[in-house]
Amino acid sequence: MAPPSNRRSGHSRRAQYGVFTGYVVAGLGALIGALLLGISLFQPGFMAVPRTIATDAVEPVADANAAVRNEGRGFIESIQGYLRAGSQNDALRKEVELARIRLAEAEALKTENARLQGLLGLTREDAEPVTVARLVGSSSSSTRRFAYMGAGRNDGVREGMPVRSARGIVGRVLEVGRNSSRILLLTDSESVVPVRRSSDEVVAFAEGRGDGRLDIRLINLGVNPLKEGDVFVTSGAGGFYEPGIAVAIVSELTDDGAIARVISDPAATDYVSVEQIYQPQATQGAETPIEEELGAQDGGSDTPEGDTEGDTDGQDAADDEG
Repeated sequence: MAPPSNRRSGHSRRAQYGVFTGYVVAGLGALIGALLLGISLFQPGFMAVPRTIATDAVEPVADANAAVRNEGRGFIESIQGYLRAGSQNDALRKEVELARIRLAEAEALKTENARLQGLLGLTREDAEPVTVARLVGSSSSSTRRFAYMGAGRNDGVREGMPVRSARGIVGRVLEVGRNSSRILLLTDSESVVPVRRSSDEVVAFAEGRGDGRLDIRLINLGVNPLKEGDVFVTSGAGGFYEPGIAVAIVSELTDDGAIARVISDPAATDYVSVEQIYQPQATQGAETPIEEELGAQDGGSDTPEGDTEGDTDGQDAADDEG
């Protein structure tokens, strides 16, 4: 009968010595580990020198591994970039073509504007803002829509001056104090701003609804040409606002126009700039009653006629004496 393949260690002295040696080594390892743990707890600085020695010893190997890792990553990225180069070049080519088209259109518009301004004798200069201030509050509970600004008469602010942010028109100055001002917002029910559609010359009035939105009322009634997403800018009529400043975006169509949301939301606006009135003479003429204008013209015409009659009478008396 063949002997079993696995024999107990008790039958082999060599196996017994191997097991005993394993236990001794394991015990010594545990003892050394416990000793090192105690030293690291009670004398942390004692292990700094062995640690630095070990780090210095493995530093060349770690440096070589890092170099190999970086080279491998760079090689993989270069392969990926080569594979994506075709699609990226195609997309960039299309973007460049579109940019050239837009640039040509902009140049054409610039030339046309220069020609029209030359015909009308107009020159446009970018005026410096009167001041830049922070919006310090607004009327949240009132049915009217006002905002309050931390700049006033001492900063050069006057009534009627337009107030705008980086996004567009906010409103115009209604009342001015020494260091603060009250602003009539575009969404107030008493606010009316002449506007036009940015893409063409469709003109309208932007009237505040008092609920944070605007009514776009077309001047020429008929088939409503508006559609959702149309952007309206100031037209310059009325003389308060410079033309071409963003006002609102159409969000809902109506029978005589549309309902739009304000582009420059005062609730999301921190700082605003106060601009000069675009055409002060136009605003003064609009605020002057027609009866006063006609009376001034009649009074001016009476004076020369009276002087002429007086001169004629004096000349006749001189002729009679002669």
